[in-house]
Amino acid sequence: MKPNRFKKLYAEGKVPVGHMLFEFTTRGIPEIMEVAGSDFVVIDMEHTAFNIADTANLISWFRATDIAVFVRVPEVHYSHIARVMDSGAHGVMAPNVKTVEQAQALVDAAKYQPIGQRGCYMGLGPNTDYRAFPPLESRRVMDEANERATVICLIEHPEGVANVDAIAALPGVDALCAGYADLAQYMGIPGEFQNTEYLDAMRSIADTAKRHDIPAIIQPGNEAQLEQWLGLGYTAISWSCDIAVYRDALKAATDMTKKAVGR
Repeated sequence: MKPNRFKKLYAEGKVPVGHMLFEFTTRGIPEIMEVAGSDFVVIDMEHTAFNIADTANLISWFRATDIAVFVRVPEVHYSHIARVMDSGAHGVMAPNVKTVEQAQALVDAAKYQPIGQRGCYMGLGPNTDYRAFPPLESRRVMDEANERATVICLIEHPEGVANVDAIAALPGVDALCAGYADLAQYMGIPGEFQNTEYLDAMRSIADTAKRHDIPAIIQPGNEAQLEQWLGLGYTAISWSCDIAVYRDALKAATDMTKKAVGR
């Protein structure tokens, strides 16, 4: 099975650095990200038009690189989660996890017994590199898959913050991610990212992850956010998203060009 670069780097005490895809689904994107030095990618199915075929194609292309590939599913639902894992993803991120029960449903769909309840689809698809193996090796293969898988709970609601310690303590939960924009809006203070109560909640997510020795993921879009959130204790960085990076780079280049030609 393909190794999980995200887990490997975190185990070595390093901060994994990745990126999120909202728009670009071309076959060259994985290699572009590999050249850029990305350690992991999050393919978004919550806010985008990506369907399972788009996502499965991206997963396959990323598996030709060393980049760990995760998918943010639309909701905690078995069919969303198991299908992306069976397509060969290293892990899954679920939005707006508020309760231990939601987190358990996520783990159940993403991991095999004895940790979860994921149905067997092994030796036939990309999740096992299409390699067959003797039936009596199923236990070993499932254990390896469980160890490789990264289950990420996105905490973006005050209820999720209130339950974050129990969520992080659940066997099979491998990382927390702070949904910083939604957290502010659900707290009734949209965009107030320097609000003291808000920063306390953000710090609580990172502190909880540290107590349970799992990564705390955050997605900054500028250097100031990066520095502040590293200071709060976040230990894995998903740098911005494809739309923002392309838009901002093109805007800067277009402005420069218009200035050069007198526009």
